[in-house]
Amino acid sequence: MRLKTKYFGEIECREEEELHFPDGLFGFEEEKDFFLLPFEGSDSTLLCFQSAATPGLAFVAVNPFSLKPDYAPVLTGKDLKAMGVERSEDLSFYALCVVRNPVGDSTVNLRCPVAINEDTGRAAQFILEEGGYHMHHLLSEFGRSEEGALC
Repeated sequence: MRLKTKYFGEIECREEEELHFPDGLFGFEEEKDFFLLPFEGSDSTLLCFQSAATPGLAFVAVNPFSLKPDYAPVLTGKDLKAMGVERSEDLSFYALCVVRNPVGDSTVNLRCPVAINEDTGRAAQFILEEGGYHMHHLLSEFGRSEEGALC
């Protein structure tokens, strides 16, 4: 399928790669379907969730483990059941970013990750109750230089 995107122009996407968010993303509950697209040259650590319905709507995301290898999101039993898995480790996680100038002032939301069941394409955003994660971790706290910044 052809997809108009915010950052990549018009591209070809495979329908089976579409992710479905039954509840949307926080603040965008009406947006249910997205594609996860990597930014070129990022080794798939910097990506964007591109709305399938709204070309101008895309959220920059990062693989949180690339910034914080000991990141350990744990979902509740109810959330795991909703995602169709038994353990948090059975899911892929991504953290949304707010990109600012200078890049070191950008923030990463580790408290509200997006979880994806790679087998079903089901996705959801959760609020972690444990782990001491925050919604506004400065990118600079992860020791990235301006040249090596991810967000």
